[in-house]
Amino acid sequence: MQEQSVIHSTFVIERSYPAKPERVFAAFSDPVQKRRWFAEGDHGELEHHELDFRVGGKERVRVRLGEDTPLKGVICTNDISYLDIVRNRRVVTASTMSIAEKCISASLVTFEFLPSKTGTDLIFTHQGAFFEGSDGPEMRKEGWQELLDKLSEEFVGA
Repeated sequence: MQEQSVIHSTFVIERSYPAKPERVFAAFSDPVQKRRWFAEGDHGELEHHELDFRVGGKERVRVRLGEDTPLKGVICTNDISYLDIVRNRRVVTASTMSIAEKCISASLVTFEFLPSKTGTDLIFTHQGAFFEGSDGPEMRKEGWQELLDKLSEEFVGA
């Protein structure tokens, strides 16, 4: 039997933030905030970020991977399409990730913003198809956990 060429995976991450849903939602819709927690990072040099936050809009992130990665100097690109946006409540995206212009995964992601007594509970659901050469579901989950932790920095002093 041949090695499976696609690995399918679904995972859920939950986080609580000390800010109202409107403020958490703004961290997704405002290009300056989104760039800060989502596109900028320690794993490489951000070469490009654009955000057209609307249903049918696109987001594109292009990073040159850094010294601390096995793929130093290689370009990683995320192309994101916004499928559904319910203000202060939900965002649904479809995306592909490419390394050196080779598509390594396709994902459907849902962010749900739920009001809580202390601010907002975020429920993140990732459904992915991982192709040959991909980082795989476990590394992707770790990456999203780091990003959602970094998102909390947007609400310090909220």
